[in-house]
Amino acid sequence: MGCLGNLLWLIFGGFLSGLSWLLFGLLWCITIVGIPVGVQCFKMAKLSFCPFGKEVIYCGGPVSLLVNILWLIFGGIEMAMEFAVFGVLLCISIVGIPFGLQMFKLAKLALMPFGAEVHKHKAAQ
Repeated sequence: MGCLGNLLWLIFGGFLSGLSWLLFGLLWCITIVGIPVGVQCFKMAKLSFCPFGKEVIYCGGPVSLLVNILWLIFGGIEMAMEFAVFGVLLCISIVGIPFGLQMFKLAKLALMPFGAEVHKHKAAQ
């Protein structure tokens, strides 16, 4: 379902979710201190544009925890709520359930994006 799922995903909400990550990344990159956070947002935008066939593995340390706390204060909660609302709306129909599940994956990622690594599924390689 990887290629077809990603194509349908872009039409039914994936493009807007990717743009959200890009917008937050650009806002963080305005300051020199925020550039590492902006770069992470750009990585998550790449995942958000094509999420099918990929999985997120969380493995962070104390630095990731501190940056995740700052992220929550300055935009993470709003972004997670956006993805959660879109996920609920997509899960209303049976056809939209796979896309809603991807939105829930992105909502979790929006709460703690630092220390997260994106890998391809074993079957997708």
